[in-house]
This record gives sequence, C-alpha cells and structure tokens, in this order.
Amino acid sequence: MITLDRLLNVLGGYGVRLCNRPEARVAWLRSVAVSDADDRHVAGDLLLAIGTGSLAEAVRSAVAATATAVLVRPTLTGTGNQNGDQNGSEPGDGSRSGAKVERQAAGLGDRYGVAVLLADPTVSWSQLAGVVYGLVLESRETASGRGPTDLFALADSLADAIGGAVTIEDRLSRVLAYSRSQQAGDPARLETILARRVPDRLRELFHRQGVLTRLTATDEPVFVPADAEHGLTGRMAVAVRVGRKLLGSVWVTCERPLAGAHRRALADGARTVALHLLRSRASADLERQVESDLVIRLLEGGADAIAVISRLGLAAQPWRVVAVRASTGGERHAALLLAFEQATTGFGWSRPGRSALLGETLYTVLPAEQADAARRWIGALCAELPAQVHVAAGIGAPAEIEELPASRQEADECLALHESRPGGLAPAYDESWDDILLRRLRMAAHTGRTPPRGPVSTLLRHDARHGTHFAATMRAWLGSQGDLTAAAERLGVHPNTVRNRLRKMDELTPLDLGDARQRLAMTIMLAATEDEPHR
Repeated sequence: MITLDRLLNVLGGYGVRLCNRPEARVAWLRSVAVSDADDRHVAGDLLLAIGTGSLAEAVRSAVAATATAVLVRPTLTGTGNQNGDQNGSEPGDGSRSGAKVERQAAGLGDRYGVAVLLADPTVSWSQLAGVVYGLVLESRETASGRGPTDLFALADSLADAIGGAVTIEDRLSRVLAYSRSQQAGDPARLETILARRVPDRLRELFHRQGVLTRLTATDEPVFVPADAEHGLTGRMAVAVRVGRKLLGSVWVTCERPLAGAHRRALADGARTVALHLLRSRASADLERQVESDLVIRLLEGGADAIAVISRLGLAAQPWRVVAVRASTGGERHAALLLAFEQATTGFGWSRPGRSALLGETLYTVLPAEQADAARRWIGALCAELPAQVHVAAGIGAPAEIEELPASRQEADECLALHESRPGGLAPAYDESWDDILLRRLRMAAHTGRTPPRGPVSTLLRHDARHGTHFAATMRAWLGSQGDLTAAAERLGVHPNTVRNRLRKMDELTPLDLGDARQRLAMTIMLAATEDEPHR
C-alpha cells in the first residue's frame, strides 16, 4: 500500500508524469490491475493500460476497473496506440508532440474523473510493472547496498552461462555484486572487488580507451583488450539501462569478444540486472523520502518528536545534527544528491544515523558521541564520493530529542564557518562556540549594527585614513590583559612602540582603560570588526 504521491515521486525519476487531478496524489493505492479486453471484472486502484489502443480506451478501462489512476505508455513511433484519439487511432498520430498528448490525457482524465500518468515511451512495460507491483503490493526494499541480494545469484548464473568471471557495477563504478568463481578472474578484478569500486588507474585506462563513453552511448557490449601492465585480461562490458537512464554495467572476463549465444546471454543478463536495479532504486528512493520526511520533522521541532524518533528506529538518547554541503565546481545539485544517496545507502540498522535533504543541505542525525566520531562519519562519506566533489560540514552540539532544532541551527553555523575557512576539520559547536559567537558579531558589524561613533570607531577611521595600526594595537593590548610585553610580542614590535601608540590613541579619543566595562565593550567591538581569521 502506498499513496499516489509516493509512487509518482519514485516513478518521476524515470519519466512518469501526472497530467491532471493533482488532488489525487493523497489517494492510497492498495491494488494494481492490468487492462484485459476479455475480462470485464478487472479491478484495482491503479490500472496499467497495457495493450490499449488509445488514451480514450485506457481511461475508459480505468473507469470500468474503478481505478483512481491509470498508467499509460505512449509509443515511440507513429503507431497510433494510446495517442489520445477518442475514436480510436490513425497511423501517424503517435508522432504528435508530447505536450499535445499530455493535454489530451488531462482532458480525458478530467472528463472521466481519473488521474492519468504518462510514462516515458523508452521505459518498457516490464520495467514499469516491476516497480509498480513492488511498491504498491510490497512497499519495501528488496536489497545490495539496498539492492537485491539475488544480484549475486544472477552474477553466478551469468558466469556459468558465459564461462567468465562476472562483476556488476553501478554508474559510479562501485561493485554491487560479483560471481563466486575466481578461476577466470585477474588481479584487476580482485583489486576492484576488495576495494568495492574500480581503482582510479583502471577508470583512467577505460576512459582513455573510450570504454566508458561507449557504454554511455550504446547498449551493445564493448570489448576491452588485455593489458598486462594493469593486471587486466580481456573482458566485455555492457551497459545496464532503463530507457535513457544509465544505472550501471556488467563486466565479464573473456580472451576475445563474445559472439553467438554467449553475447546474447550477456545482453539478456544486462536487461535482467536493469530490472533488479530499477526495483531496488525505486524502493530505496521511497525509503529515502520517508526517512527524509521524518528527519525534517525532527529538525523543525514538534510535539511528536519521541514518536518520530521511534519510527526512524533510533533510541531516545542524545544526538548530534551534522550539516553537509557538497559541490563540484560551481554545481551543487548533483553532488548533493550523490552525498544523500551515499549517506542513506544500506539498511537502517547498519547505519549510525538518519539523513534528510532540505534545500541545499544534507542533514544527518548521529549519536551524541565525541565530535571526532562525527568527523569520522564525514570522512567516510567523503571517501565514497568522486574525488572532484568538495564537501563542507558543520557539527551541532549534543542535544536531547526535543533540542534537535537547536542542534541543527548550531550545525548550520558551523557549516558556514567551515565554508569560510576551506580545508581543515569540520568544526563542532561544543568546540567552536567562541568562533561562532565572534562570527555572529562580525555579521552584525557588516550590516551596520555597530555604533558609528565612539573610541573604536574613531581608531578604525584613523587607521583607514592614515595607515596607522591603532585598532590592532588596542586589540593586542586588551587580549594580553594590559601586558605591554605580551602585546608587543603579538604585534612583533618593541614594548615602547605599544606604549607610544597607546599615548597617541588617548590624545585622539578619550580612552578610560581603567574602566572594566569600557574595556569589555571595546573588546567586543574590536572582535566584531576584525576580519574573519583564516586558520
């Protein structure tokens, strides 16, 4: 059982779009039906319009099945099937623009009171049905890193059929499954399996040979010749794709290009892997969204925090919030999605925390151990991302469940601090609260919220006009608690220089350095107007 909204959020990644009746998103889908001209008793909450001749026929079948929604897959060519013609179909109608078909689908759906879902014609009915049945009837993951455990069995079957060692990888060259037989393996394959990803030197080799580019562009198997220098015997690779979307690849060792039955077995195996990965990704996407929604509820606060933490499978104990931003050059979106996918990879019980995407930030709730434990988690996350991805992070202080919104704000401020000081360790609020406070003061100063007149303002204006160092000298003297020698060491000058500067400052503006409150006020304002330090 699943809501139409949840189903659309998953299927939307594969080109499915809702044409009308947005209010139907809240409807629960408990059953699935398939169009059947010979069976008048077909019924279900969601109808798969397989084999219907037009959009009109698909919608009328949905009405007969008492369905809330109907999934329609237009054809790639002008066959006229499901083309929106209410009186049937004519040759060439299938070439109509997608926008026109969508308008016709919306009109028919509104007329008959059925939500119409249009699928990408490049995605097969078998792939669509696999996802729909899995989510509506099971609503659970099947899962290798969240994916199907029988990917390993499939790898073994392919290895037996082809006679080579098989490796199944995702689109980032991370190992999802591999055949148990190592007889036809080579050092490069063993290294890949042990590292759980293709080594960078091999990826560079495949890139130079054009292998990765060809896998992106074609469904035909690609032969990779042997390379003794890289510990590589010959192998063939084939893309695993759903419609236009590349999900991964299948690799099998072989001395020469496969032909005949072996080549067909590899191609068929890739299509089967695509179904498995599609099902796995769909289930994982659904679970990720549910998890993200619950974590956001925790971070925004609410009376049901204890119930939410229980639904997430977490204990009622102190936690920290970690805020992460990832980017590649000036592009954030793709890198952030990769970070979110990695942070939520694996079964819930195998992960220390729970994560959510909110705006341009990845938030993760982690056990409130020492800050270094959170930094190790951040380091492990970075290690799983491509080398070109830049990551900045901030760590909130330990908090009880009801205080997690405050920990989130602390994490946000620590993240901003880390972004202003590239490199180094991610700051934790309980270790860097002083830097956070000073940063708040600097932000207030930058918005003009400091007094325009007074001793400190006078010193700053004099420095700007005459190139003096009065403000820095006063800052050093106050920081050294009035010790001329210590202040001189901070500034790298002689103590007499500090003494002369203090005298000139007193001539420029009244300084009552014997008054503790004035010293405190000057310390705060000088800290607020100091440039952000780079550590």
